[in-house]
Amino acid sequence: MEKKKCKLLVAATGSVAALKLPFLVKAALEQVSDHYPMFEVRVIVTEHAKHFFDPTQIPSKVLMYDDKSEWDAWRNRGDPVLHIELGKWADVMVIAPLDANTLAKMAQGICDNLLTCTTRAWDLKKPLLFCPAMNTRMWEHPITAQQIAALKSWGHTEIPPISKTLMCGDTGVGAMAEVPAIIEAIKNKMELDVIVL
Repeated sequence: MEKKKCKLLVAATGSVAALKLPFLVKAALEQVSDHYPMFEVRVIVTEHAKHFFDPTQIPSKVLMYDDKSEWDAWRNRGDPVLHIELGKWADVMVIAPLDANTLAKMAQGICDNLLTCTTRAWDLKKPLLFCPAMNTRMWEHPITAQQIAALKSWGHTEIPPISKTLMCGDTGVGAMAEVPAIIEAIKNKMELDVIVL
């Protein structure tokens, strides 16, 4: 009998690091435990995230949602509210990448798209991991540390950015963590939170 898969909700925002979303999704789908897949994956993307990757690179079995999906799902009273349903479905959420704009929105409780509505309605007993990704000067701005601290104070887990030459040509901290490190962090968090596979 197939083991229960962990339901992983992967979200991407409008950082150039969103180009790694297909690789992250595929890496998650390739994880196995006792020869069984570990993850069932669904994806949320912001409108700006869609600029950086080809949606056809996401495996067809993976459901992908955007802002239009939210409004298409609800027509009348009693219809499902997508940002609530996704939060109920998921065992764990990872935002990779989390850009400076969405970080600021989350820290202030703003919920103006499917992703931020989902995080605002997130069950804080479930793990939520986030992978900041932004230009070094944005990363070093004093408000960034305050916003990161706010998310961590709610129990969310940061997967810190790394130093490298960024897409803009600058070199410094701000690049999203590499995909293998993100996968390992998710698996470690699952073990710490005793999610049964």
